[in-house]
Amino acid sequence: MTSVQFYHNTDNPLALACELIGKAHRGGRRAVVLSPDAALAQQLDRQLWTNEPGNFIPHVMSTSPLAPETPILIGIAGETQWPHTDLLFNLAADVPAACERFRTVIEIIGRGEAERAPARARWMYYKQQQFPLKAFDSERRIAL
Repeated sequence: MTSVQFYHNTDNPLALACELIGKAHRGGRRAVVLSPDAALAQQLDRQLWTNEPGNFIPHVMSTSPLAPETPILIGIAGETQWPHTDLLFNLAADVPAACERFRTVIEIIGRGEAERAPARARWMYYKQQQFPLKAFDSERRIAL
């Protein structure tokens, strides 16, 4: 069954996503990162190249022919076909399509009400689906 982790109170969602993606990769996990749009996907792509000097994180856009062999994929919200289904990082406002296929969904929530309101709706959706939920305060690095 899919489990869901919410990281609340995030000052910089993209930086936290890169940190968690790096940890996942070092742990041998495969991940898909959903961006709300192409601009943020490109920004994430650039940041993964420069985030941790000396710690290369192999990643490609989901449309790349190398996607099946690459551990980290960057896609746009609404995509549903993925070659691997371990971790799904959701940076978009909606519940990811086909999220139930993933072992773990990671939701990264900023501090603004514009980000928190859709996150509450996603929490309720996951709760209704009876997915195990965990919440963390990303600023204080504690479980809630």
